[in-house]
Amino acid sequence: MDSTAEDLASYLIQQLKFKAVGERLLVAIAGVPASGKSTLAELVVAKVNALLAADSATHPTSAILVGLDGWHLTRAQLDAMLDPKLARDRRGAHWTFDGPSYVEFTKLLRQPATAVITAPSFDHALKDPTPHAVSIYPSHRLVVIEGLYSMLKYDIWEEGAQLMDERWWIQVDLEEARQRLVKRHVLTGVAKDMEEAIWRAGQNDEPNGNFIAENLYEPTKIIKSLDDPKYTL
Repeated sequence: MDSTAEDLASYLIQQLKFKAVGERLLVAIAGVPASGKSTLAELVVAKVNALLAADSATHPTSAILVGLDGWHLTRAQLDAMLDPKLARDRRGAHWTFDGPSYVEFTKLLRQPATAVITAPSFDHALKDPTPHAVSIYPSHRLVVIEGLYSMLKYDIWEEGAQLMDERWWIQVDLEEARQRLVKRHVLTGVAKDMEEAIWRAGQNDEPNGNFIAENLYEPTKIIKSLDDPKYTL
């Protein structure tokens, strides 16, 4: 996993050299739930920053990771929908996110990097997003956006996908992803027991994964998910 991340980090630094001063390199990383996209994104950003820090010519350029989870609709917004129970049960589907706000964020990233741009994050303790939790400074010339719908070719989401320079899809065996999901739901407390974890994986996560796989904006890279216990987010 580390060697894969190192190779990808080196590739991104080379791609950044083709960008003019003040332009950002935007990278989307997506995959079905439990494909390993979060772990890979974190590793790549960390390795990019380590390489940039070692090169005085790139100072103060750096990379930053933004998670799409910050654009989840709040529980209050879900409860205001026509079918609140369905909205809660399907939280994580594309229609339970604030797609328009996310796309506006990606458009801001395409503007000259002269001002601070903020992004929301997701507070797992509160189970709701936190506005303006992440600050993207002009020095953040490489922005990695990790999330299921960052490469979605559907409705307004397609506008965001089009703005990415790189779109990386994490390929994983669906049965392997399902097993990872069930285990993760129990370990993290998302589900109270194995029965609920199996239900959630089958009724929410898998349909969401199928939807993005069927409506995927053309990837620039397809990366095979590694069979590593840490590579499961």
